[in-house]
Amino acid sequence: METLSYTPEEVAKLLKVTRFTVYEMIKRGDFPAYRIGRKMRIEAADVEVYIKKSKGSIRTVASSQVPANPAAPAMSEEMIICGQDPVLDILTRHLEKQLPQVRILRNYVGSIDGLSALYHGRANVATTHLWDSDTDSYNTPYVRRLLPGHPVLIVNLVYRTAGFFVTRGNPLGIHHWTDLLKPGIRLVNRERGSGARVLLDEKLRAAGLDRNLIGGYDREETSHLAVASCVARGEADVGIGTEKAALQVANIDFVPMQQERYDLVVRREDAGKPAFQTMLSILRSSAFRNEIEGMGGYDLRQIGQIIAEI
Repeated sequence: METLSYTPEEVAKLLKVTRFTVYEMIKRGDFPAYRIGRKMRIEAADVEVYIKKSKGSIRTVASSQVPANPAAPAMSEEMIICGQDPVLDILTRHLEKQLPQVRILRNYVGSIDGLSALYHGRANVATTHLWDSDTDSYNTPYVRRLLPGHPVLIVNLVYRTAGFFVTRGNPLGIHHWTDLLKPGIRLVNRERGSGARVLLDEKLRAAGLDRNLIGGYDREETSHLAVASCVARGEADVGIGTEKAALQVANIDFVPMQQERYDLVVRREDAGKPAFQTMLSILRSSAFRNEIEGMGGYDLRQIGQIIAEI
């Protein structure tokens, strides 16, 4: 008997969420998924299991479960953290241990969407790694533009290395941004609003390069690991992401291009509250630092330091 399965679009209709949310849930492992050709499938039994689990008590939520009303601020007994880096998984665990009375919720979105959620009161903490080519700086210019009239603190989490995922041995010789325009090069891109997408677009703009000449520019994946996996499977020749993600995927090499600053952004009015003071103390603790250092792939030179007050 044929096993009943759904496409991500069909699951989105069943759960009354967007298909992008379903792809995020697949990425997080909420749904085991597999491909038939270029089509992704999810078995009906796995959807049923997820629905049953969701009726119980859980400590994380998908993007669609974050309060959708722009006028409704996040509840005081919740801390909603936007971002995708694995460091946030460790931070969440430490917060849950020290703040058992607070629900720590994750919203797995990119930098610009995270700042938007913070602006609209749908999140308490946003993470960002947005490079501005005009000032050759990270995050502060975007925070100023995207959170007008909202005083915030920018707190450093880590520094990471961004660069190219390429096929093992880099047979096509991809070493510079201009190499993306070589005939026949197939790019796999990140979604709009992600820090990796902004980095690419800013580099192209600064160099006067036409993105329309890049093969695969419009093909999008929603995480560093998904991009790296596409390159590893031979479905693309190059993608942009972090060195940390490259270390987790076999059969690819990493070409470092730029060190990026990965920051937390919190509203200044929240910064003095006990939950946020606890978060800062965790970031500055030796236990947290040692755990992140043990993972490798991160520079912790300013972890927990306030980079800017806006």
